[in-house]
Amino acid sequence: MSGRPGEVELAFPAKARLGEGPTWDPASDRLIWVDILASRVHSFDPATGHSSVLATEQHVGAAKPRSGGGLVVNLRDGVGLYDADGAFRWLHREAVPGRRANDAAVDAAGHLWAGTMRYDEAPGGGTLRRIAPDGTVTPVLDDVAVSNGTGWSPDGTLMYYVDSPTGRVDVFDVDSGTGLLRDRRPLAVIEDGAGFPDGLTVDADGCVWVALWDGGAVRRYTPEGKLDRVVEVPAARATACVFGGPDLTDLYITTATTGLDARALAAQPLAGSVLVVSGAGIGLPGKTFAG
Repeated sequence: MSGRPGEVELAFPAKARLGEGPTWDPASDRLIWVDILASRVHSFDPATGHSSVLATEQHVGAAKPRSGGGLVVNLRDGVGLYDADGAFRWLHREAVPGRRANDAAVDAAGHLWAGTMRYDEAPGGGTLRRIAPDGTVTPVLDDVAVSNGTGWSPDGTLMYYVDSPTGRVDVFDVDSGTGLLRDRRPLAVIEDGAGFPDGLTVDADGCVWVALWDGGAVRRYTPEGKLDRVVEVPAARATACVFGGPDLTDLYITTATTGLDARALAAQPLAGSVLVVSGAGIGLPGKTFAG
């Protein structure tokens, strides 16, 4: 299912409280996304319209496909694995009162980069960790408020990252030996009043697309940090985006309803739904968790 080229259209109707983490699964040609606060993982086939829902026992910040089938999930109390038959087990458990999982991403080596945040969004209460398929945990960042969008340049030498309250999209150099990060610096600063950076994706040109919470938009920045495109979204709380479809040319955008009053919801009937921009660009193939 794709909309008219260049226009934002409805892909999947929903009233998600906190729709997040859209991920294109090339093995099934399906879009995976989560409703964090409803503890639901959604799967949607744009070609047929068929959808399914997996209920998790905890708030789920992200769900990514595994190389052998099933999902790796970033849950409130750690990272878990669902097998293809639905069986669940913990890969890494680290329960911290008042803290939950948020966005996550898979790197080229098949590791999960899992972010966390406090429910009250307190500065320094969140983290970013790299989780190996065997459960080994490597701390990456420990002084985070709201760990959000994470993605890599096409050649893997750069990583882009969002800690939402900073109002920035940052970029790191990636060490070729360890895969870890160095030399953090801003790529782009979101101006006051334009919303807060949330989830992101990187396209085949190396440009960074970032959703703006309370900004009602997705922006595209060049690798040099120049703003070169703005997609207006008919929902103020755009949360994340990813390229999908057979040719990875359709931009899917998740949105949220949480915190919106009745008047705001009436003015934004598509809030909480998954939206799509057909022919927005060309995305990079998604990575699968190697565990």
